[in-house]
Formats: sequence, structure tokens, C-alpha cells
Amino acid sequence: VQLQASGGGLVQAGGSLRLSCEASGRTFSTYVMGWFRQAPGKDREFVAVINWSRTTRYADFVKGRFTISRDNAENTVYLQMNMLKPEDTAVYYCAAETRDRWALPLLNNEYDYWGQGTQVTVSS
Repeated sequence: VQLQASGGGLVQAGGSLRLSCEASGRTFSTYVMGWFRQAPGKDREFVAVINWSRTTRYADFVKGRFTISRDNAENTVYLQMNMLKPEDTAVYYCAAETRDRWALPLLNNEYDYWGQGTQVTVSS
């Protein structure tokens, strides 16, 4: 499985961005897809996850601002980010868990495949 993340960029505080992550593979609809982020000098942290039934889970710091969704016809998962803050600045990674379609994993080591990351910079 290969993952290609895109959509990052520079945005002012309060603005919006939509990240995309396109996946290879014929069974994308069964993949659990997650978004993580890593700021300079910090550990990679969980942001959001969506499973095959479109059940979602979010980190507390993005609830009400970010929305994860998926388009199985396009093999793509999205992260709509609204009301961005300077502390959201990070490299954002998408990841896939391909073993348990019902899972909603929060930890890095629960995912099987990772994309290359896309930089999001929020200016104050």
C-alpha cells in the first residue's frame, strides 16, 4: 500500500486547509485511515481516524475544528481543517491500518503504512 498526502501550505490563523491522502490498493474501503502530525522537536501525535464504517475519532485539540472523511471511489481520505491556529503548524502524515476494518487506533505503531507527510504552517 502506498499513500500520497497533499494539500499542505501556508495559511493565516483562522483559515482553512483540506489535506488529501490517496492510497493504492484494491481494498481501500476496508482500510482504517488515520492522520497524525509532528511539530519540530515534538513526537508524532494522533489527530483523527476513520474506519470502514465511517466511524471517526478525534484528538481533543481538534474536536469541532477538523473533520476526517473518505471517498472510497477515489481511494482518498481527507482532513478538513478549519479555524487553524499557529499551534497546528506541523508536518501532517496519513497512515493506513489494514488488519482490522473496525479499529480506531490512536498509536503510531498500530498502523501498517505511512505517507510521506505534508507541511502545514499557520501564521499568527
